[in-house]
Amino acid sequence: MNAAMLRIPRIPGTPAVFKKILLVALLSTAAVTGAHAQALPPPVALPGDGPEDAKLKDLFYRSDEASLKRNPVSAIFRGDLRYADRLGDFLTDAFVAAEKAASEADLAALQQIDRAKLTPVDQLAYDVFENTTRIALRGYAPDLLKIQRDLPIDHFSGFQTFYPDFASGQGAAPFKTTLDYDNNFKRNAEYAQILDRAIGLLKQGMKDGIVQPKLVVRNMIGQFDNLIKEGVEGSTFYAPVKQFPDAVSAADRARLTAAYATQIRDVILPAEQRMRDFLANDYLAKARDSVGVSAMPGGDKLYAYLIEQNTTLPLSADDVHTLGLSEVARITKEMETQRQAVGFKGTLPEFFTFLRTDPRFAPESAAKLREGYGEIEKRVYSRIPEQFSLLPKTKLEVRPVPTFKEKTEAGGSYQSGTPDGSRPGVFYYNTYDLPSRYTWEMETLFLHEGVPGHHFQISLAQENTALPAFMRFGGNTAYVEGWALYAESLWHDLGVETDPYQRMGGLNDEMLRAMRLVVDSGIHAKGWSRDQAIDYMLANSPMARTDATAEVERYIAIPGQALAYKVGQLTISRAKAKAKAALGAKFDPRAFHAEVLDSGSLPMPVLERKIDAWVKRVQAQ
Repeated sequence: MNAAMLRIPRIPGTPAVFKKILLVALLSTAAVTGAHAQALPPPVALPGDGPEDAKLKDLFYRSDEASLKRNPVSAIFRGDLRYADRLGDFLTDAFVAAEKAASEADLAALQQIDRAKLTPVDQLAYDVFENTTRIALRGYAPDLLKIQRDLPIDHFSGFQTFYPDFASGQGAAPFKTTLDYDNNFKRNAEYAQILDRAIGLLKQGMKDGIVQPKLVVRNMIGQFDNLIKEGVEGSTFYAPVKQFPDAVSAADRARLTAAYATQIRDVILPAEQRMRDFLANDYLAKARDSVGVSAMPGGDKLYAYLIEQNTTLPLSADDVHTLGLSEVARITKEMETQRQAVGFKGTLPEFFTFLRTDPRFAPESAAKLREGYGEIEKRVYSRIPEQFSLLPKTKLEVRPVPTFKEKTEAGGSYQSGTPDGSRPGVFYYNTYDLPSRYTWEMETLFLHEGVPGHHFQISLAQENTALPAFMRFGGNTAYVEGWALYAESLWHDLGVETDPYQRMGGLNDEMLRAMRLVVDSGIHAKGWSRDQAIDYMLANSPMARTDATAEVERYIAIPGQALAYKVGQLTISRAKAKAKAALGAKFDPRAFHAEVLDSGSLPMPVLERKIDAWVKRVQAQ
């Protein structure tokens, strides 16, 4: 089984809540139709708006403008190039202080607005903004902040996993003009500086006794080895100067080619080598054998916060663990049904082994894998009108994961396109260890990452210009990943997984998310070891050991993130069941899906209230 996820790297060295900054970036992008896309225009009053609505929209606008200036990466992802000559002062005290002060000021300003005098749409926006900001501020408690600042980099969400692709010419950074190339050159220099800052923070962590697990360190060393061995002209950073657009003159091409080669040789590669050598020669020996965050001083409090930050709900580790166990038991029964449906005579664990090892389930080639996803795409789109009336205009493209990070990347992932459709959304599939990229998982993976999963949800949000920017381009993991997992549950309605093996793939994907509740809380709250977690996943699903290992090491690197999927999906499914029971024959799945999707990413409590209000409106019709 290949894991799937939205590509949401965390900004290293800042509170976990700040992964929202790159989440905003990855969920967002405004159209880049000229040399310099500009900021969003100031808000426009809508019919029915009163003075309080105007104050609220002005707050949202000013908050967003200030955030983009502090976070140039987010602006670039949105096509706003006003600050494109910089990355930002990440991993500094000044950055953290500015983010905290902004959240405090935003909340204070929000409290000066009378919610009761807002339109229903703006009341919803008020609630989202308040919920998100309050949770963010809790992440600045000194004991929580210290742990996260001492762990500025890991193998799943460090800058080395995000920035090379961003600057490669195939990512979000534009390379249409000479200025784009010059801006990228400046950002590359800051990337090297950020790596050096990370070394300083890791050294402080060694003094504080707050260090990464050894397995995380070894994985990072491997990543830097892969980047370093590319050399200069083979470097991901050199790719933009291998093919210039017509707008770049011959003289500038020569200048930039020489400058990029020199920078890679004299700045980027040495910085990556310094980090690699520090990790291997100094840090690894001090890294810990334990893998759970609670093994560090104050780690139990951090994990409790991360649960709420990722799920948007006040759940305890025990709540999460118990929920996971119950879901694992339920899905196991459904897997037994599929075992019987294919006529397999052995036990369920033996069926898992069969699914992992039988050659019929291995893709013939990477090209065949791509061809298979194209066929699935056609079948799904043919049934979409039965379930969806609200469709994005942004197209979807299917690509393989870049080779430099395929070993530690999820089996599938998604990166957003532009709201105007000028750049498509991308579903990345992984071809690493091809025999373990099972054909029986392809349909469910496409539903999650592509249509109607991440591609629909993210594209529809950012295309909705009536929403404030933080709702168009922001998000929380429980909603974003919860929707994508919910999208997998539409297999029957969309005419896929009719083959028992493909249905088993769908159940396996759902089982993965259920096991995450058990394993993540087991590792970070109950003292589970890496091997114990891997064994649990192999015993309860047909996952390949390669993927089970990558999954567990991901949970170790980014505690709490994996909890969001199942919690979000169960919340959406529960809201749907409640609405169907209340509306009976009046229930229309197309209207329900539009209601869930037309307001951007919502915290779970806000989403449930929104669906309840929709049900009352339909009942009154």
